[in-house]
Amino acid sequence: MSRFRIYPTPAQETALLQQCGHARYVWNLALEQWSMWTRDRNATPGYVEQARQLTEARAMFGWLRAGSQTVQQQALRDFSQAVMNFYAGTHRRPTWRKVGRHEGFRIVGSQARRIVKLNRKWAAVNVPKVGWIRFRLSRPVPAAKSYRITYDRARRWHVAFAAVPPPVPGPGTGEVAGVDRGIIVSAAVSTGELLSCPGLAEVEQRRLKHLQRRLARCRLGSKRRQRVKATIAKLYARARDRRKDWVEKTSTDLARRFDVIRVEDLRIAQMSRRPKPKPDPCRPGTYLPNRRRAKAGLNRGILANGWGQLVRRLEHKAAGRVEKVNPAYTSQTCSVCGHRASQNRESQAVFRCVACGHRANADVNAAVNIAAGRAVSARRETPVRVSLKREPQLTTSA
Repeated sequence: MSRFRIYPTPAQETALLQQCGHARYVWNLALEQWSMWTRDRNATPGYVEQARQLTEARAMFGWLRAGSQTVQQQALRDFSQAVMNFYAGTHRRPTWRKVGRHEGFRIVGSQARRIVKLNRKWAAVNVPKVGWIRFRLSRPVPAAKSYRITYDRARRWHVAFAAVPPPVPGPGTGEVAGVDRGIIVSAAVSTGELLSCPGLAEVEQRRLKHLQRRLARCRLGSKRRQRVKATIAKLYARARDRRKDWVEKTSTDLARRFDVIRVEDLRIAQMSRRPKPKPDPCRPGTYLPNRRRAKAGLNRGILANGWGQLVRRLEHKAAGRVEKVNPAYTSQTCSVCGHRASQNRESQAVFRCVACGHRANADVNAAVNIAAGRAVSARRETPVRVSLKREPQLTTSA
């Protein structure tokens, strides 16, 4: 999607928040109907029946009738698509939308194409029941059949046009690259490049810690607490924008330079889970230490380096040219002689083979093994799984 920053007036912002509330209410009501289904009941109402119920509800309640019918019906369509995606196994189960966290709505059809270019820096989009809203032309506006208005925790409004960009063409040289993802080094390329995902600076980290302490002292429901939370959200949004910018630039560069890109087949969702509590067998009702604080720091490092985002964008831009390799022992295997031993890894950054004496950066050595497809499993196999994702898929669920 191509996303642009929009700048509504105070009156337009009030109307947009009202539309977000209507879309959230309709979504949650449809989710409640779907969640109440049991085996001894009839099937839950589908989109057609829910649209009929929406018409009756708009006739009964004036606050719902004041909103856009297009926005509310599209929320029902999005929920219906989310349910189908869940049953197809491609997406997670639809969840509740919460105030301040999942604010947004989608416009589809002829109304989504009402865009006017004001000058070379600004354009305007027509939102139902709101009017023309200006947005910054940071790039050309794609030809899209729908767009989505979102409001994040940093109190920023965006419009995202649903358009699938063409994949990045490969160089045609047959070059193969391996990418090893880590915590200290975000991505190590088999060519010897060490790439780091930018985050918050030290000054920003100190300010974030200070704000978090202030937040802990604020009274629940107070306006000061709301202001501190908004300031913290802006810092997190800054880090998120930097990470996304790094992922986009890195994935585009790799897709342009290499014909085949091999990455580790990591289960990031399982790797970033919190540790399970360990009950103490000697003292019922108590628990043993499970190093949850250390695991929480590791989880933050995994998510802050954008492991999943990088591979996902590579699959979009280099469609059909991304291969996933079994990550077993890639960091312990020598890329020169193939000797595998845990003693090869002297430290986090230094690799020295005890057999041939080869010395290299540990992450680069692992990236070379990934590029060669070397992954030793328990049965000494070298499986390579090619990504079946040929083109990017638009997520139609909210």
